[in-house]
Amino acid sequence: MPKVAIIKCESYDAEQVFNALKKGIALIGGIEKFIGKKDKVLLKPNLLKGEKPDKLVSPHPTVFEAIIRIFKEGRYDVFYGDSPIFGAPEKAAKQAGLKEVADRHHIKMGEFTTGQIIHYPAGKVSKQFEIAQAALEANSIISICKMKTHELTRITGAIKNQLGCVYGHNKAAFHTKFTDAISFSKMLVDLNMLLKPKLFIMDGIIAMEGNGPISGNSSKMNALLISNDPVALDATFCRMIDLNPEYVPSIMYGKEYGLGTWHENEIELLGEPLETFINKNFDVLRSPIISESTHNPVFTKTFRSLFLRKPVIDDEKCQKCGICVDVCPVEGKALAFKGDKSKPPVYNYSKCIRCYCCQETCPHKAISVKTPTLGKLLLYRASRSWIKK
Repeated sequence: MPKVAIIKCESYDAEQVFNALKKGIALIGGIEKFIGKKDKVLLKPNLLKGEKPDKLVSPHPTVFEAIIRIFKEGRYDVFYGDSPIFGAPEKAAKQAGLKEVADRHHIKMGEFTTGQIIHYPAGKVSKQFEIAQAALEANSIISICKMKTHELTRITGAIKNQLGCVYGHNKAAFHTKFTDAISFSKMLVDLNMLLKPKLFIMDGIIAMEGNGPISGNSSKMNALLISNDPVALDATFCRMIDLNPEYVPSIMYGKEYGLGTWHENEIELLGEPLETFINKNFDVLRSPIISESTHNPVFTKTFRSLFLRKPVIDDEKCQKCGICVDVCPVEGKALAFKGDKSKPPVYNYSKCIRCYCCQETCPHKAISVKTPTLGKLLLYRASRSWIKK
């Protein structure tokens, strides 16, 4: 039975975080239960984008440092790194405050700008991945994620964090191949089945709610979560924010494909009672994800704009930097400047695949995801049907 430790931690005080993590890891069996003494261990934080710690995009530096200290105490051979959605890994780590911590403890960054194509015949939807060299060199991966919302997949946590093991712009290519949340989530489960991280740690001391995973707001959840099962950990996160785990496709397919379990009676919760952390006011979309694939007969070209959620630019916040245009993975671009850059980019929603890469990377919080009125009705009816199951 998988174990999830929920440890109360009310601040990023270094010693408080260190003691909380030590307690949580001990509760699930200790490092030695999962990591061999001779393993080369990759500490893989979520470095989606280089941002200061108070932006809540990445795990906090004191959480990262506590993990380093714990592994150094055990005399493990550790290194770290991630592949951000754009920009150099080292720069992102420096901006997030993680490089300074790693340098102080003499922990080197692994190679995340190059890698190899790895064939994975067992994959349900993806038979190959472009895996960063550092992930290939590791015997054990420790996945260090942040408690956040995500417009495509409802949440981003333990399962989704492994996408950073795909190097460079290959991550964006997955959005053009798996063009809706359902197929994209299946790919994430395949990736986890291939990489097989040994341990998952979630920084939920201060979480991100709302317009995540970059532009959301802070929500104090006062928790660190530790598990060897990413499905169980993400499901526990969902229950803490009053979100039905069945609404998160990576959780559902994680169970179906054998990555882990989300059922409460199959998870041993340790540490503090889950009920003491539940936040029903946490800003997250509490409705099932309906496949938005263009192959879905409900969403013909004529009706897509009437039903589907879509990214929208706030003209007053937009700084015309063009990052959203640059990261759009669609051939020919689903948004572009009309003429010069005196006005914000304009979407061509008939091309938009709803990957939300633009919203995910906007540095000015100028892009949010809106649901048309008919789409809200469809989601409401789907939610009611789900409850009656």
